[in-house]
Amino acid sequence: MSESAPNKDLPTNRRIVNTHDHSGNVVAQDEPLPFHGISTLPGLESAFVWTTSETPSTDNNKGPEYDGNSVPLPGLRLVSENGTNCRYTDLVPGGYIPRHRTSSVDYNVLLFGTLISILPDGSETVLHPGDVVVQRGTAHAWRNPGPNWARWVSILVHAEPAKAVDGEPLADFFDEKKDE
Repeated sequence: MSESAPNKDLPTNRRIVNTHDHSGNVVAQDEPLPFHGISTLPGLESAFVWTTSETPSTDNNKGPEYDGNSVPLPGLRLVSENGTNCRYTDLVPGGYIPRHRTSSVDYNVLLFGTLISILPDGSETVLHPGDVVVQRGTAHAWRNPGPNWARWVSILVHAEPAKAVDGEPLADFFDEKKDE
């Protein structure tokens, strides 16, 4: 990661939730979507859009007091067991997210910047805005090689763990070290 990160030149995001009020009327809840840094990964910021605790989810008329972000996420705080998680991730130029794996199917859509998907064998795929990476319980890392911040949205759907050739489930993990 660069010593002095350029200004974060990405737009502010909003979350608009169309839901029902207590009378059954359709209403829009519109609010800014705050990004939060992650202390163990400088240069990485994320925002939770919506999280469900089950699939299929329940769209009851719970009204404005129900917030899909109230679902506690264990472990890496990426996957909602038996549910879904939609989140944004922003990565500073030169930033790196170490290798990790989750028991989920992840749909990652790059919105801004350039991003590199890195597989355990070292192979790299350069991504441009509009590209989609589907992770199926696979170990991977991310790197931003560009001069600007990268932003992508991820929808993570809980899945049974991928299995090794011997049939043993592959464990979720997050490497704290930079393994580029």
